[in-house]
Amino acid sequence: MTLTDSEVKYIEGILGREMNELEEGMLDVMFSEHCSYKSSRPILKLFPTEGENIVLGPGDDAGLVSITDEYALAVGMESHNHPSAIEPYGGAGTGIGGILRDIISMGAMPIALLDSLRFGPLEDQKSRYLFEHVVEGISDYGNRVGVPTVAGEIEFDESFRTNPLVNVLCAGLVKKDEIVMAVAPNIGDVFLLMGGTTGRDGIHGVTFASEELTSNSETEDRPAVQVADPFTKKRVLEASLEILEKIDCSGVKDLGGGGLTCCVSELVDKSGNGAVIDLRAIPLREEGMTPYEIMLSESQERMIFVINPKDVELAQAICDKHEIPSAVIGEVTEGNHMVVKDFDAEIELQTLCDVPTILLADPPSLNR
Repeated sequence: MTLTDSEVKYIEGILGREMNELEEGMLDVMFSEHCSYKSSRPILKLFPTEGENIVLGPGDDAGLVSITDEYALAVGMESHNHPSAIEPYGGAGTGIGGILRDIISMGAMPIALLDSLRFGPLEDQKSRYLFEHVVEGISDYGNRVGVPTVAGEIEFDESFRTNPLVNVLCAGLVKKDEIVMAVAPNIGDVFLLMGGTTGRDGIHGVTFASEELTSNSETEDRPAVQVADPFTKKRVLEASLEILEKIDCSGVKDLGGGGLTCCVSELVDKSGNGAVIDLRAIPLREEGMTPYEIMLSESQERMIFVINPKDVELAQAICDKHEIPSAVIGEVTEGNHMVVKDFDAEIELQTLCDVPTILLADPPSLNR
């Protein structure tokens, strides 16, 4: 666990009790720097975020810039430094996959990828290995999904020998009247989970990404690196855009860092609502997964659509057409708590987690 003593005290002061194992894992993930930006938020607030052509600034999965009266450009950028240092091909590929999902989540069609890379000196064998496999991972993933890498820049310097930087950017086109947001405003709407199935890969990936690399990271932290699946991503992209075209979705969000925990808590917290998640409704890739593993898994190529129950049949028919698994895994509720239930258990044991969404989605900032 990476929660500090003061953070545990803060959390349990709000809960009025000790956390159970699942709650501790979920909060540990959401208090990570990767999910919470708890250290960088005070600094990021100093940057300008408004302008004549800014349609949407920080706060969602991607920014939006007006380019014509009809269209906006969705732009998102993210780093995948630690995963790429441990497993350069897969780490770079999942970085591309994550930023593609962010653009899709805005209702936009991805049209271009860019990258900004930093490595140690090329004469260093490890740096050359990382360079070759990161570039290959970016190229292969984009090619298989059908989104070109149109530009990039690279630098080699001694300061990046043990900590390469792998930054990727995606741009996408969206009509201004078809923009969707990562929100869940309507009580009774359901969460439709679609895309790849949920496995044990990437568990605690965000806490790993928030810590310093060590000499043992390559062996100890390898399970925290997610597994890329560009062929599934291609189908997820096509199915997502068709769902958005045919159904009036209340909200959309991808499952990236923090998995289901991050996705659902951020969706409902923005709207001041709560959520109930049915753990046993989630399509799994592996048998015997624990609630902890299911809620913290960062398996790739997954999306959640917040839709009216009347639209479930059509949405699932679209997923079936694209050979994408889908399932209704919960609903938007009144109040501001995220509740995870196992409806197969005895009544008194069904509730596995009950945490205020503000604890998960809005940890306190740190002034360092």
